[in-house]
Amino acid sequence: MIKIKTEEEISIMRDGGKMLASILKDLAKAVKPGITTQDLNKLAQELVLKFGARPAFLNYNGYPSVLCTSINDEIVHGVPSKRQLKKSDLLKLDMGVLYKGFYTDSAVTVIVGAGLAFDKKTLFKKKLIKITRAALEIGIKEAKLGKTIGDISSAIQKHVEEGGFSVVRDLVGHGIGRELHEEPQVANYGKLGEGGKLKQGMVIAIEPMVVTGDWAIKEGADGFVFQTKDGGLAAHFEHTVAITEKGPLVLTR
Repeated sequence: MIKIKTEEEISIMRDGGKMLASILKDLAKAVKPGITTQDLNKLAQELVLKFGARPAFLNYNGYPSVLCTSINDEIVHGVPSKRQLKKSDLLKLDMGVLYKGFYTDSAVTVIVGAGLAFDKKTLFKKKLIKITRAALEIGIKEAKLGKTIGDISSAIQKHVEEGGFSVVRDLVGHGIGRELHEEPQVANYGKLGEGGKLKQGMVIAIEPMVVTGDWAIKEGADGFVFQTKDGGLAAHFEHTVAITEKGPLVLTR
């Protein structure tokens, strides 16, 4: 069942979302060659506690960390470790917070230490990031009253495939609120007009997961991380978005 949020509840989620946006911004700034993903997880924990919120992912279905750090062919749910980041690694930072009883969820992708590098491999990674980030914004624009989940999904898929990449099909976005994962599912592929209609007060996490090769995935050995089956690179961007009478309201901006 889809749970409709009141204006007051959306306001609380917006406050939590602003905290999350600030934390992800600080984490992205901290990324550099030589830092470990465990270091980033420690920083994430310090920042979320400083805001007076709680980490959403820690102990969720047994997940052992505050932050998800997925590298290169890893798509989502990478567990922070003592692994040191290397220059040009493609790093996905995915995090959620729980604030006043409501969850928000967001993700960004960065290239480690790339700076102004213009080599062919870095430019390819930058293109992947650009296409994925744009797909998220295009999906958000479709999150309007009277539209459908399929309108969001179709718009994301079209932009990604026109850019020469593929969307992951076995992992999807989701409703969010008092639970981290609620109905409806928000796939990154689909057809116009399909899926449920978007209604005022719905809050959804839209999260394109885009890969350079085939969309098939596999589960990693640790039981948490998902990787591309063919070893291709992956990028991931995510925002929590409320459906309002004035249009889509991004809560994690």
